[in-house]
Amino acid sequence: MGQINVTKAPIEGLYIIEPTVHGDSRGYFMETYSQRDMQEAGLNMVFVQDNQSMSVKGVLRGLHFQKQYPQGKLVRVIKGTVFDVAVDLRAGSPTYGKWFGVELSEENKKQFYISEGFAHGFLVLSERAEFCYKVTDFYHPGDEGGLAWNDPSIGIEWPQVVGKYNGSASANGYTLQDGTPLNLSEKDQKWSGLKDTFKF
Repeated sequence: MGQINVTKAPIEGLYIIEPTVHGDSRGYFMETYSQRDMQEAGLNMVFVQDNQSMSVKGVLRGLHFQKQYPQGKLVRVIKGTVFDVAVDLRAGSPTYGKWFGVELSEENKKQFYISEGFAHGFLVLSERAEFCYKVTDFYHPGDEGGLAWNDPSIGIEWPQVVGKYNGSASANGYTLQDGTPLNLSEKDQKWSGLKDTFKF
């Protein structure tokens, strides 16, 4: 294997990918994606689209998933720092409902691959963050689902977040430790918890 180091997360289907960074007094160079290196690491996904977003401190996006057209996502941060989270939604999985999170930043240059069948979200910890990701399927309008970011049955430990669960996904009363209000879209404040979203 050449330019990347791949570490399996404790939940099957999640991978932390660290590229080789070549730096000197001028700056640095790295390969941000190589199909060959990914295949040598046993990762054979095919990406169909690249996306990029910018968010300010305190923004929490998620938890999102596609219902009929699930996406695998390779995510990274090119500016700032985020805490990135995946929640296992695969029926029959031994880790169903479990979460895993990793800090992604422009400094550590880590990437996070999230296989199909997970909900995904992230929290911005820096003044602003630019977030890039590749996906294995196109976005299908009307196919998006979501979960409450603060569902106590999942129990995500969002870093720096202060506040008390009030029975809903509302950001009301939540801040970061420095007082920055938690900032969620109107839609993301209306998602239900795991047990009310999936009934087996």
